Amino acid sequence: MPRSLQPDKQLFGVTLALCLIGAVMVFSASAMTASEQFGAGYIFLLRQLIYVVLGIAGMFWLMNVDYHKLRQPRVVFTGLAVTFVLLVCVFFLDRSHQTHRWFRMGPFSFQPSEMAKLALIVYLAWLLELRRLPRNFGVNDPLYTLAPAMGATLMMAALVVKEPDMGTAFMILVIAISMLFVAGLSLQYIGGTVLAAIPTIYLLIVRVPYRLQRIEAFRHPELDPKGAGFQLLQSLIAVGSGGMSGVGLMESHQKLFFLPEAHTDFIYAIICEEIGFIGAVVVLGLFAIYGWRGFVAAMKAPDDFGKFLGLGITTMVVGQALINLSVVLGLMPTKGIPLPFISYGGSSLFSMLLATGVLLNISQHADET
Repeated sequence: MPRSLQPDKQLFGVTLALCLIGAVMVFSASAMTASEQFGAGYIFLLRQLIYVVLGIAGMFWLMNVDYHKLRQPRVVFTGLAVTFVLLVCVFFLDRSHQTHRWFRMGPFSFQPSEMAKLALIVYLAWLLELRRLPRNFGVNDPLYTLAPAMGATLMMAALVVKEPDMGTAFMILVIAISMLFVAGLSLQYIGGTVLAAIPTIYLLIVRVPYRLQRIEAFRHPELDPKGAGFQLLQSLIAVGSGGMSGVGLMESHQKLFFLPEAHTDFIYAIICEEIGFIGAVVVLGLFAIYGWRGFVAAMKAPDDFGKFLGLGITTMVVGQALINLSVVLGLMPTKGIPLPFISYGGSSLFSMLLATGVLLNISQHADET
């Protein structure tokens, strides 16, 4: 008698908990800004809740659609082709904040680079499973595996860098390398790729003044406390002000126009200030559980496609969370990477929930041990 398919309850619960924390903290961090800009403090919360509802609906749908259907070539290549078209089309739109990242529709916006990560994960999972089949080329074949895998990855990363969005491009590369490594890519190739990337990364930083300024601000924020180092210093002040239990929900001082992007990329600093060390650890713990359960689902998947797909999604969510937390805590230079499920931003939230729906479906098919 076949067993009934049940998703990973811990993974499901953690995802909903992160969304709930995100909605509460977005309102807390954005109410003053929304009142100043729109005359109503709930505007950002309302938009966030709309994407939460849409994202959870999409998550439930994908949770109940057999993930093997994503393995069909027409799905794989349609998703990849649409992604590349959107990444190119965005350059023909008006710039926003000196970047070409968004399609804007009234008060709402869509960032194709967020969905690009999921499209790439599906493509690489399909390709790597195919190449690992008996009597096939293998993962380390330069022409039939590495060229199509890294070709699509580098083209996607290059378009995202051009927007410019180096943080998301870096995340795309991390996801691809992680999936290739687990598939059996030789360390020799990985080492060669890293060495080859160093000159490119160096030029992308030193030839772009604002990126070089971010590196200097990361190293010595105190040298320019009212300029390049302002955001990091204000973030550290927020983190340090929370103490053990925080100053209280809605009571943050740094969100009162001191900390830029308080409800987006630096929302974790407000969490630390208002809920303190306890709240900060709770959020860290939730992401740790997500990573653990995602990894278990991937490793127990009944086939290589599910394994690579689950690993790519888990790497995307947890890796992005680690980068965001590192930036907020001053462990990495500032990057425009939102905190998954928590930061304000519809494209990121929606894509993360869709990806989690796929991961929950994989967990239903995971082998029992």
